[in-house]
Amino acid sequence: MGLTLVVKEECATCQWLLPLFEKLQAEHNVSIYSQDNPDFPQGLDVLDDRELAYSWRMNIEIVPTLIATHDGADERRAVGWVRSEWEAVIGASLDFDGPDFRPGCGSLTQDPGMPEKLAARYDADKLKSRKLSLGNEEDEIEACFERGWSDGLPLVPPTEQRVLQMLTGIKRSPDEVIGMVPPDLAECNIEKAAINAVMAGCKPEYMPVLVTAIEAALQDEFCMHGLLATTYFSGPMILVNGPISRAIGMNARGNVLGQGNRANATIGRALQLVIRNVGGGKPGGVDRSVFGNPGKYTFCFAEDETNSCWESLAVEKGFPKDASTVTLFAADGMQGIVDQRSRSPESLSKTYAAALRVVGHPKMAMAADAFLIISPEHERVFKLAGWSKQQVKTHILELLTIKGESLITGAGGIAEGIPEVFADSDIPKFRDGGFNIVRAGGSAGMFSAVIAGWGASGQMGSVPVTRQIPAETILG
Repeated sequence: MGLTLVVKEECATCQWLLPLFEKLQAEHNVSIYSQDNPDFPQGLDVLDDRELAYSWRMNIEIVPTLIATHDGADERRAVGWVRSEWEAVIGASLDFDGPDFRPGCGSLTQDPGMPEKLAARYDADKLKSRKLSLGNEEDEIEACFERGWSDGLPLVPPTEQRVLQMLTGIKRSPDEVIGMVPPDLAECNIEKAAINAVMAGCKPEYMPVLVTAIEAALQDEFCMHGLLATTYFSGPMILVNGPISRAIGMNARGNVLGQGNRANATIGRALQLVIRNVGGGKPGGVDRSVFGNPGKYTFCFAEDETNSCWESLAVEKGFPKDASTVTLFAADGMQGIVDQRSRSPESLSKTYAAALRVVGHPKMAMAADAFLIISPEHERVFKLAGWSKQQVKTHILELLTIKGESLITGAGGIAEGIPEVFADSDIPKFRDGGFNIVRAGGSAGMFSAVIAGWGASGQMGSVPVTRQIPAETILG
């Protein structure tokens, strides 16, 4: 068995224990590492750990720390000064005057910013992605633009230190493969997700949401390749449910679909960067959208579950109430709905139906899916009437079941339309499962919003995909 002691001169407890250090080295051949002064303790054989290599490798958080090792493995350790714990590590009683307990001091490895620096210094070999060197006069931000990594906005340069720090946010191995990203079907692992998360401006704790969103985008049902290649407007929309949305500070309330919240802004952006930088999905290449929409920069928000009288989208989909989930939807931009006069659920439902009728085209049926985002003030109308979310949804869908004669080609003098064979049929606007309701937004304003989907939703293309974030991947 070997004994190792880690100390620093500026620690008051280490200074107080100096007589004991001398006995330990003389009687038990203890190896002493000093974090700040290779001449401390004076007169003893001391190993210089000012570069903190040993302390980092041994995960030292407090000094003094006494460690018993066997064949290089950490068998037992004592942190600070607790007489009984030191004696257990050494395997002998200690003849030392003074109290049986004194707290230690923080290791230099725990100083602000130091874990990130040490990870970059000693753990960089864990990163397998190709490393690029910049010229002496080359600007980091401009280099990201010039190499084609950017979505048009400045990126955070993905240095080793930043990527390693990002990887601390998820309990998954950096080399674990998430899947093959279209259109190039290039392999994406956790490390590459972290690189793009850095560039997008994410915090490490966002990683479980981002990785789950990537997994959802790569499911066949979502049809990410088709969504990229279409000339339509749509791009991925991320909706987050469950405790993690609140833990990482996502916005579900005022300006929920706008700017200003870091988690909302950067998680959606990171997914788009993964599609661009790993999969090769760039505008003008496979991405052939005629217009696109601003959500193709980033489109991510949380449902306001804690204040709602309805079950969340995740619960509707069969997930436990305390589960954290990510839903991906092939979404267009937002269409606002203003109704400040309706005080009955019947009236407000008719407003919604009228707005939803124009999704894609007023004569388009069972093609594009849609999400209806209901604000708190509009939700209150249904709450006071005792309507459940399912009642609201059912009533709106009934209002959106339309006589085929008004939808067929040429009806109303509009050439667009469905085949004449459906003239005598009652046609639903949305396919089964193609219409969803969530509650979000600010507390003032009798507004709601429609987020329409890709015109090839459902069986022809993409369907919304909901995945649970595995609890074991979330830190804390």
